[in-house]
Amino acid sequence: PMALPVAHEPMLLLAVTEFVANSAAFTYFTAGALHKNISSDMLPRRFPLQLRTKNMGLFSPQLQERYPDQPMELHLSARQQPLLSCHPDALHGALFSSAEAFVVLPNATRVPAFLLNIDANVTGKPTITGNRLGGTVSLKG
Repeated sequence: PMALPVAHEPMLLLAVTEFVANSAAFTYFTAGALHKNISSDMLPRRFPLQLRTKNMGLFSPQLQERYPDQPMELHLSARQQPLLSCHPDALHGALFSSAEAFVVLPNATRVPAFLLNIDANVTGKPTITGNRLGGTVSLKG
């Protein structure tokens, strides 16, 4: 239980519990909404890692040899429900995801290239400076 502050001036107070956040995460995961497909044309040209086989040659030389300079797609999805916990100084989250890469051939066929399972522990710390809301996010593992 948490005591709410007494308002002496008009203010907006927003409180979200772990139960609400984890219920939302469960609902989105169960509904299959935690999926995102990223194609090479969705990234800005200045983005440091373009989704093309020539850029992935560092990670997989055979990919560039077999499919020279072809566009790629990434299919990102959650393998398990994200878990969130609230602490007085930060929000902590455990993410369980996968990234599947495909080479897009000239006839629009997608050829599987590789699959990465990515698990991460993330901490976010909100900050309020004057009338600005900001924050930091750090990867813990």
